[in-house]
Amino acid sequence: MENKFAATAAPRIDTIEALATHCQPGNSLRHATVVGLDFTRMHIDWSTVTLDQTTLLLGCRMELETELALRRRGANILQAPEDLPYRPFRSRLYTWQELLEGYSEGADHSADLRIYEHFSASRYSPATDEALWQRIHDYSIDEQLRELLQFDADGMTQRRVVGFMGGHGMRRDHPDYERSLRTAKLLTEAGYMVASGGGPGVMEAANLGAYLAGVTDPILEKVLGILRGAPHYRSPGYHAGALAVLDLVPSGHESLAIPTWFYGHEPSNLFGSHIAKYFSNSIREDTLLAVALYGIVFAPGSAGTTQEIFMDAAQNHYATFNFISPMVFLGRRRYEVETQIYPVLRQLAAGRRYADYLYL
Repeated sequence: MENKFAATAAPRIDTIEALATHCQPGNSLRHATVVGLDFTRMHIDWSTVTLDQTTLLLGCRMELETELALRRRGANILQAPEDLPYRPFRSRLYTWQELLEGYSEGADHSADLRIYEHFSASRYSPATDEALWQRIHDYSIDEQLRELLQFDADGMTQRRVVGFMGGHGMRRDHPDYERSLRTAKLLTEAGYMVASGGGPGVMEAANLGAYLAGVTDPILEKVLGILRGAPHYRSPGYHAGALAVLDLVPSGHESLAIPTWFYGHEPSNLFGSHIAKYFSNSIREDTLLAVALYGIVFAPGSAGTTQEIFMDAAQNHYATFNFISPMVFLGRRRYEVETQIYPVLRQLAAGRRYADYLYL
């Protein structure tokens, strides 16, 4: 079955350098998509550029005369409204700094909250144009993930991604928070790239563990001590605690966060260096499972984590994305005593190749 992240032949151009290469004599913009460039800041002799109706220009700034000339030659041009609080045609993933611009402990005026409020106003019945901008935005995020993780033609990543799933409400002072953090730290130190759902709880622990790869135990204990002062994402000083950790350890290892605006109560954590934030939660969950081709660690969680476990099991059962990935359950008590999830999964996997990829 085809992986949606498999490499494609059609070029996506989102830098001035790449555009200049395609505009040179002998090259072409046929079957190319140009995203988010400002043509008013560069001189291009469009009469020498080969293009046709397969050329797509998304969110590019240009003079009206230029737009008319390109349309006459068949180019397809699509612009989003200027007053949207987000950019549908993105040429990079988010950072926490971009999402938290305008935030303070006293008043949250962050870009993240503005986008969420805009999305929430019509989340159940968006107008056609709003639905289109959201889908284009989420596809742009797909494209940036493809570039970051370096997918090949078969859908395998060059970056060795391991995903983390678990409860978003897990407190920072819970033993499973530290267990998840240390597991992510060890995986990063072993050369894997950690990915999480990008929110609080286990997700924050995973991104933080990756960020702290290589630090000593005394530093790690200081970090945990800071975070325990604001243990829950609704606790006063929650973000201040994260910022204090970043002050203590100003540079760390990279990791991936894949959150969603669907859950407005989940603030993005500050420890993922690459943030692929989606409007569609179903696409977001499927994507996190799809990119974690080197396995997923399931820390204790509730209904959402249980759903993700069986989504991952289904992908392994049918090799949906061409590969079978390890499923590691971090907590015998949760998955064998409090619930029967692991025994049920073993039974489901009996006779299938992925039975050898399950570990408790």
